[in-house]
Amino acid sequence: MLDTISNALPDLSPSEQRVARWILEHPKAAAGATLARLAHDCKTSEPTVLRFCRRVGLRGFRDLAIRLTEALSNPVSYVHRDVSPDDSTSDAVLKVMDASIQSLIDMRSQLSSMPVDETVAAMLTARQIAFAGLGASGHVATDACHKFFRLGVPCTSLCDTPMILQFAAIAEPDDVLVLLSHTGRWPDFVRATRLARDRGATVIALTNPESEVAGEVDLLFPCQLIEDTSVYTPMSSRLAQLALLDAVHVALALAKGEPATETLRRSKEALRKNFS
Repeated sequence: MLDTISNALPDLSPSEQRVARWILEHPKAAAGATLARLAHDCKTSEPTVLRFCRRVGLRGFRDLAIRLTEALSNPVSYVHRDVSPDDSTSDAVLKVMDASIQSLIDMRSQLSSMPVDETVAAMLTARQIAFAGLGASGHVATDACHKFFRLGVPCTSLCDTPMILQFAAIAEPDDVLVLLSHTGRWPDFVRATRLARDRGATVIALTNPESEVAGEVDLLFPCQLIEDTSVYTPMSSRLAQLALLDAVHVALALAKGEPATETLRRSKEALRKNFS
């Protein structure tokens, strides 16, 4: 979290920078402060503090306190943010399941702001669709590729930086590039977006709406799930991405109509003949 705040400094307003610098200088005090106290110590207003929180990818002041507390503590486990060492096995399992369920509920609440129809329209006429992600998001990209190609659209998954940049550099106007990133902090994603858009391709991102790449893409699926991926392996955010892409896949299949139904039937039939 402290690295995120530090990296965001150049893009903040003067009053927001004052908040950022105070937090960087007094992280422990900031983690335990009230909104009113933090605003007072930063010599600014409460709305400015809240605006600062949104600018660094948080949903509010409470999220700031949580993330600062995580950043200041040496985690006894890198397993999961909601699980503590003294939890029983059954309690730990319930906590992980509850966190996953909540991530899907949070994603569902944001659906009205997501460009599903525009995305389906772009994919309907696409020459090819490329799903790009690094780390855990790379696995999501591969999963999406396995699903979408069965609709009869050429698909590929790009799971390392050179492949992403090279695809973007040679993209065609009818191509669709889907970027997957929980944080949106990868600088090369911004470069890839600009390269692909200069070539006329459509760029879609599932990412933090406060990230730089979010402001560069054609279509944005704003994903703001609280998960410190610098400490914990992405879990809830990955599940939310998978569910969202499943939903887009179904919407695209419905839009394609009978041709999609036929390709899905034939792909299933091919497996049935091989493994029956």
